[in-house]
Amino acid sequence: MKTPTSPQRPYQEVGEMLRNMITQKQYAVGERLPPEREIAALLDVTRTLVREALIMLELEGLIEVRRGAGIFVISDSPAQSAAAQSSCNDAGPFELLQARQLLESNIAEFAALQATREDIIKMRQALTLEEQELASGAVNESENGDRNFHLAIAEATHNSMLVELFKQSWQWREDNVMWGQLHRHLVNTHYRKQWLEDHKKILAALIKKDPRAAKFAMWQHLENVKQRLLEFSNVDDIDFDGYLFDSWPLDVADSQPLR
Repeated sequence: MKTPTSPQRPYQEVGEMLRNMITQKQYAVGERLPPEREIAALLDVTRTLVREALIMLELEGLIEVRRGAGIFVISDSPAQSAAAQSSCNDAGPFELLQARQLLESNIAEFAALQATREDIIKMRQALTLEEQELASGAVNESENGDRNFHLAIAEATHNSMLVELFKQSWQWREDNVMWGQLHRHLVNTHYRKQWLEDHKKILAALIKKDPRAAKFAMWQHLENVKQRLLEFSNVDDIDFDGYLFDSWPLDVADSQPLR
């Protein structure tokens, strides 16, 4: 891929290349685009960049991703203006997850040393709400239990700056159009049951005041989220060639003894 000459993010550059192919009639309306791996090879980029670019073009109304069938051109003129696009949070969903993994695993580690009885009660109440939302099938409309649990952990640090950093990162997630588009591809709640179990492991480590276990449990939870979203966002083959935003190697970083 060419060296960037604008403040665009890498996936936006890839999206612009694909958009030009469509608007210049290289791919006609109704025609299927090549698989992700072929696009990645053609443009000499990773498949994660291609995947995020496709989400962007789907938001613009140019393509439709049909799971099991492929990627189809449905329009040759973007429905969303450049001004509207630039007004959105333009970080990709996997970039957001990388930042959350780095931030929240360290928050959990610190919270394990600071949490009070009242903090633990808040976390338990959040998990109860999460279970109720899961049982009612309302998790696609509401993630209050999920948010409350992560917020309670941040608040357990008793550090207002860490709390504000968490709130801002969550708000960016809520405002991110690409994140929302990706979540709409998740058609069942099985993955949320797995994430609920992750939350219980995090809580268990916090109750034991085990900072290393809490850090790893949170890191692994967000790694599980990432892997699930990668799986659901893939329209071709899960055996892709790499990530744009790699996971922090916690197993290596944590191999040194605490001082």
